[in-house]
Amino acid sequence: MCLMAVNKLNRGMQLMSILNLKKIAIYFLMIMLAVIFVFPFMIMLGGSLNNRTVLVASPSMWIPETPSLKNYRSIMNDELVLRWLLNSVVISAIPVLTSIIICCAVGFIFAKKRFWGKQVLFWMFMAVLMIPSQMTLIPRYIMYSKFNWIDTYWAFLVPGIWSVMYMFLMRQFISTIPDSLLDAANIDGCGDFRVFAEMILPLCRSAIATVATLSFVSKWNDFMNPLIFTSSDSMYNMIVGLASMLQKTGNFGIQMASAVVTFLPTLILFIAFQRYFTEGIALSGIKG
Repeated sequence: MCLMAVNKLNRGMQLMSILNLKKIAIYFLMIMLAVIFVFPFMIMLGGSLNNRTVLVASPSMWIPETPSLKNYRSIMNDELVLRWLLNSVVISAIPVLTSIIICCAVGFIFAKKRFWGKQVLFWMFMAVLMIPSQMTLIPRYIMYSKFNWIDTYWAFLVPGIWSVMYMFLMRQFISTIPDSLLDAANIDGCGDFRVFAEMILPLCRSAIATVATLSFVSKWNDFMNPLIFTSSDSMYNMIVGLASMLQKTGNFGIQMASAVVTFLPTLILFIAFQRYFTEGIALSGIKG
């Protein structure tokens, strides 16, 4: 009996050692991947604090010997930068708010309401996602020019009121909410508007955070639309405006500082909503 117990103990220790080796290997792989992904951002941050005007091939030169905010001051001293920042906030924040409200409402209708032609209409919306946005640039430009929207906020705010993709995400998430919960609210005398405002929206916090994050990042980092639908420097967003500035300077340090300035808001937003973002992405695919 003692021999059997010793053998079991040895096998258990061997199994534990194998599991520990697997954990060490997994942690090592994760650390290596984290270093690989973080390394470009460290170059960006180090370059933004560096006084060098050109990129040097040696990695040791990427670390600034005497960190300086000179590149950031050069950007902020440009009188157009604050205007570009305002433009980016306007064309990013307003569509986020409208997308949350409209996509939640339309997603609630498609998830919990029954009406004639529901499936046909839903798949018509889904078909829109199959059309590349680049194919619609010329038709949109012609249409916006007829509406006198070129070089105005309307060219970004009206098309950005809502998104089929975010509606689909909200529909998938709301489908996971039990119908019995809504039926109980209806029995208590709650109308559709009250059910939506007091039950659906609070239960969709994680999905709303996901929609807000995705919408803000896509609008903030949008380069093509502001480049095509604006004609004056004062209507550029931060991405296009700083790109135009870099064409004039060609300074490596200013390039990296510009990248930090444009990247920082999306990083802060993602960190703030990270828990809700990952939860919303996971739960939105549970039920079709």
